[in-house]
Amino acid sequence: MIQTPYYLIDKSKLLQNMEKIATLRELSGAKALLALKCFATWSVFDFMRDYMDGTTSSSLNEVRLGHERFGKETHAYSVAYADYEIDEVVSHADKIIFNSIGQLTRFEKQSSGIIRGLRLNPGISSSSFDLADPARPFSRLGEWDLKKVEPVMDLISGFMIHNNCENGDFDLFDRMLGDIEQKFGPLLKKADWVSLGGGIHFTGEDYPLEKFAERLKRFSGEFGVQVYLEPGEASITKSTTLEVTVLDKLYNGKDLVVVDSSIEAHLLDLLIYRESAKVHPNQGPHRYQVCGKSCLAGDIFGEFNFEQELNIGDRISLQDTAGYTMVKKNWFNGVQMPAIAIRELDGSLRTVREFDYTDYETSLS
Repeated sequence: MIQTPYYLIDKSKLLQNMEKIATLRELSGAKALLALKCFATWSVFDFMRDYMDGTTSSSLNEVRLGHERFGKETHAYSVAYADYEIDEVVSHADKIIFNSIGQLTRFEKQSSGIIRGLRLNPGISSSSFDLADPARPFSRLGEWDLKKVEPVMDLISGFMIHNNCENGDFDLFDRMLGDIEQKFGPLLKKADWVSLGGGIHFTGEDYPLEKFAERLKRFSGEFGVQVYLEPGEASITKSTTLEVTVLDKLYNGKDLVVVDSSIEAHLLDLLIYRESAKVHPNQGPHRYQVCGKSCLAGDIFGEFNFEQELNIGDRISLQDTAGYTMVKKNWFNGVQMPAIAIRELDGSLRTVREFDYTDYETSLS
């Protein structure tokens, strides 16, 4: 058995998402780019490459990783590029998308050799959490004034509009896209391509994939643009678990177990958004609060039900831990970094990366 903690990517579950993406591409004509800000574990890029068109990034490091490890189309985006990095960004990208007109004009010369785009902010989103809402008041994410964008249309050929966040509601997507069409229609008709970003949970169960494909195809035809999507969570949802082991049991008004992992170190996004981890099937008469081993008082994965009493040495699989997890893992408290393992389609397991003290030491100075 592999020593815990470790992330386990199951290719058979990843394949289910990939096949839905392939179907959507075929039905809609849209292209799909993996959002590296969500998932950048390149050991499965060779597997995903057959089902996707490339990658999209949020930084120099991500655009380089996408170019070198995934290949195909490489889109570069960043809220702001620095003078010292723009040339290297351009060297790795097929398209560069600027967040503002100021950045576009500032780096006009350096980016003249590749396709350029601009981010638009429609002022609406599906986010119910202010921290993740691109349309929040005084947002810095994209341009919103048509009158300011029109004079720079000769510098760009397309747009990126990212206003969905964990949106599994097709009707909401449809309404927001209608608002975008109405607000930005004159600009869209001058474009060659439009990325509608990520945050659309179209690989989820019961999502109306065919209706979604038809809507994308209609949008593409009406404005004469190549549509791009940037699936992050949709690419890897339910494909990965975090495998942990029970180290201790306590009782303090509730039954508690401490495991060899940490939510702050290994599932940080859940802590940020105050969400609970997932355990399947979460049934049975024995209820425990599963706690991390760091010194943070709130290092708690959640409360779950189990069929059998938990004992020291038992293993727990925390579900759906691919998105915004491995890209955010850290060395808080020096807690052992989870290894990364893959379950192949034939059921065999292999470890693709382990971390040790040297990794911890060299992450500091």
